[in-house]
Amino acid sequence: MININIATLFPDMCESVLTSSMIGRARRSGLVNIFTYNIRDFTDDKHNRVDDAPYGGGKGMLMQADPIYKCFEYVSKIYPEPMHVIYLSPKGKTLTQHKALELSKCKRPLFLICGHYEGIDQRVIDEIVDEEISIGDYVLTGGELPAMVLVDAVTRLVPGVLASSECYQEESHFSGLLEYPQYTRPEIWHGKKVPEVLISGHHANIEEWKKQQSIEVTKQKRPDLLDLVQNK
Repeated sequence: MININIATLFPDMCESVLTSSMIGRARRSGLVNIFTYNIRDFTDDKHNRVDDAPYGGGKGMLMQADPIYKCFEYVSKIYPEPMHVIYLSPKGKTLTQHKALELSKCKRPLFLICGHYEGIDQRVIDEIVDEEISIGDYVLTGGELPAMVLVDAVTRLVPGVLASSECYQEESHFSGLLEYPQYTRPEIWHGKKVPEVLISGHHANIEEWKKQQSIEVTKQKRPDLLDLVQNK
């Protein structure tokens, strides 16, 4: 069982994803616990403001440290063990399949902080954040979409969520290579036929074909990944 807590200004935006598809089924079956918390509920401001102008000038507003910290304190009291705190940030290390697998096995509850505006006060990052994670070298309006990407990547690796571990072990990035091409019925579509080896019934040949195709696809689309695999 994994517990994921999401601190956000837009819990409804998150819940629309978290109640659907695989994540929704995993929650309903009790394989994962995912909770959202509205950071505005933890501000002392009568107008529920959680942002202010940054010291030193600059455009935009910055999320204040205190509402985020109070949210963290509130959720911390739910669990007997300390939480592993992740701030979704373009400054963070890029999310990988390896990191998703690592987090899926984390024994500590996860606490995800979704920033907004120009980000959050550095002091709360220094105080409570264990690691910063990015989903790519670009900037989004807020941390909600990255949080949903992380939750999806982690949840599908939790035992029991997918039919078996084989469902993800052959996917792109799990072994370091990209996934081989796949085909389904009909056998011939628009004049293009499914590779003969896949309908041959010869399992050893099929496995060898998959392996070689993964190498070829990786060489064509992500040669940087192939270099990493070969240098391991």
